[in-house]
Amino acid sequence: MRKAIIYRNGILAGELMEESRTSYIFQYSGEYYSNINLPAISLTMPKTQKTYRSDTLFPFFFNMLSEGVNKKLQCQLLRVDENDHFGLLLAIAGNDTIGPITVKQSENDKT
Repeated sequence: MRKAIIYRNGILAGELMEESRTSYIFQYSGEYYSNINLPAISLTMPKTQKTYRSDTLFPFFFNMLSEGVNKKLQCQLLRVDENDHFGLLLAIAGNDTIGPITVKQSENDKT
């Protein structure tokens, strides 16, 4: 299982987990959920205490990835399998993203 920590404008928003390439989980952190001044990370993932589950990488996160030639080049440079969407998300969405969301590899998950 791989884990990523999701931040919105530098504030911990939740955790994204890949149990397998066909099982993904997202859950808001308790503090983020409880703060009524903080918005949901996406319209498709409203703030809730429930756990979101998907058999593919959630479209919100998948859409943060490059496509076509840019994706191919990133995968070659970063040595990430083109079909490893979660791995590519971890490799590219940690610093310079369009929008307020950043994705960091969980400290407990680093190898």
